[in-house]
Amino acid sequence: MYECVIVGGGIHGTYCCQRLLEETGLERSDVLLVDPHERLLESFRRKAAACEMEQLRSTFVHHVGTEPFGLETFAESRDRDDELRSRPNYPPCPTLSLFLDYADYVIDRGDLEALHRRASVESIRRSDADDGSLVLETATEPDATDAANASAERLRTRTCVLAIGHGGRYRTPPWADGVDAVTHVWDGFDPETRADESIVVGGGVTAAQLATCLADREGESVTLCSRHDLEEATTEADPRWINWNHIERHLHRHEPGSRARYEAIRAARNDATVPPTLVERLESAADTGRLSVRYGDVRSARAVDGRVRLLLEDGGCLSADRAILATGFEPVAEHPFVDRVATALDLERGYRGMPVLEDETLAWRDERGESTPLFVTGALAAGTVGPLAGNIAGARRAADRLTAAIADRRALVPA
Repeated sequence: MYECVIVGGGIHGTYCCQRLLEETGLERSDVLLVDPHERLLESFRRKAAACEMEQLRSTFVHHVGTEPFGLETFAESRDRDDELRSRPNYPPCPTLSLFLDYADYVIDRGDLEALHRRASVESIRRSDADDGSLVLETATEPDATDAANASAERLRTRTCVLAIGHGGRYRTPPWADGVDAVTHVWDGFDPETRADESIVVGGGVTAAQLATCLADREGESVTLCSRHDLEEATTEADPRWINWNHIERHLHRHEPGSRARYEAIRAARNDATVPPTLVERLESAADTGRLSVRYGDVRSARAVDGRVRLLLEDGGCLSADRAILATGFEPVAEHPFVDRVATALDLERGYRGMPVLEDETLAWRDERGESTPLFVTGALAAGTVGPLAGNIAGARRAADRLTAAIADRRALVPA
């Protein structure tokens, strides 16, 4: 039996694993990271590559290592200071290349891949042993050349951390259904494929990043189609939301799982916004004629002579070789896996399916209001961690509390 199994090998799971090993007294043999991808952070790497991300929006102190200035020291020791990009009135942010190189350094230094089990968690239930432990039913990921050899496995653990992302569930508008020339940037789009004309649909940072990168290619014309005027914001939320005191004053004063918490988080997030430096790149590309911006809702889409045609609500029409959606994710709280886990463990859910967590521990409460050995980090923990829960800063804040809680639980187990 494991002491802690972490479900998810992205930024949150990788960071949480290190904090558990450093601060709880757990041995390496006590901890397991379960993730279906070939290596840790693989989903993040793929998404960043798909939209040709060049630099992060987060500051240089937010990364997968546990030392806040570790990335800065890494850059300085390798003469890569120029990859810490300055911003007016905000700390510098790293290039994607620097961020990932440091992540690989952290993973290699801690030999974290040795703790990674490549599998998908299908369900989580209480153990029949009646000792408070959990059982995770997994399906081992088959190799691409040996699809018949996927196997099931049961993992028993005293505690579990859900560090899942959005699970490949991307928001696709109804008008895009069944149109082959329309793909989502994170689901079916190949950034290496060229086209003479492209339409990027979306009004946030991913759409702006993708549109500018495509426009930089010689011979490619790009239209960015946004439902609203592009709005600028340097960060995803006010940096004060990183601080627990601020979170407690402005979020925890509302009832856990309440609509008031949901609305406070929604109001604080700068969703569908673009950093000023990226707005400048958009404007520069527009000035050269390589990129145009069109505002309006799309009413319908259809394929015409090998091209895609978008009809807008205002009667306008856009035509190109392809259309790429950068329209975000479906809510993680509505993921079928989350539903299955909540049902199996009789977990309490609040407004719009929000997990009801203990604010001090991030343990998911059951329907009797009692804590369970299931802890949550990432976007699923926004009801307690706040609007930056899904960001790198949120991984740090969540680990502050759940690592201490897991250590306390371990101390109560008889030797």
